[in-house]
Amino acid sequence: MKKILVILLVAFIIIQFFPIDKTNPAPTPGMDFLRIKNTPPEIATLINSSCYDCHSNETRYPWYANIAPASWFLKSHINDGRKHLNFSTFAVYQPKQQLHKLEECIEMVEKREMPLDSYFLGHQEAKLTDEQRKILIDYFKREKEETIRKNVF
Repeated sequence: MKKILVILLVAFIIIQFFPIDKTNPAPTPGMDFLRIKNTPPEIATLINSSCYDCHSNETRYPWYANIAPASWFLKSHINDGRKHLNFSTFAVYQPKQQLHKLEECIEMVEKREMPLDSYFLGHQEAKLTDEQRKILIDYFKREKEETIRKNVF
C-alpha cells in the first residue's frame, strides 16, 4: 500500500511539469458579441459571468488551472466551448451561423445545459436564477429575430 502511494505521489509530481497553455488570444473588440449587439449592461454582466470563461477569448483561469490533471480537464472544456461558440469572434460567423448560435444559446439555457454544473464548483456567481434564465432566453430570442430581420435567408 505504501509503495502504491509513493508511486501515485511521484506520478502526481511528474504531471505538474506538463502545464496547460493559459494564453488567451488577443482581444478583438469589433468582433465581440456584447459590443456588436450593444448588449445592455445588466444582460452583459449575466453573459460575462455565466458564459465568457469558456465561450470567449477572455477566460479567467482559476487557481486550480495550475494543478494537473484538473488543469487538463479545464483546458479541454475551454477549447470545446470556444469551438462550439466563441463570443469574442461572433462577428466572424456568417448570418446563418449567427442565427444557429443564437438558437443554440436559447436551447442550452432553456434546458439548463449551460452553464455546466461543474462550472459552479468554483464560480457560484455563474448560477442563474429562473428570472435570469428568462432574461437571457428573451434576449437571445430578440437577437435571433433581429438577425432574421436584417438578413434574407
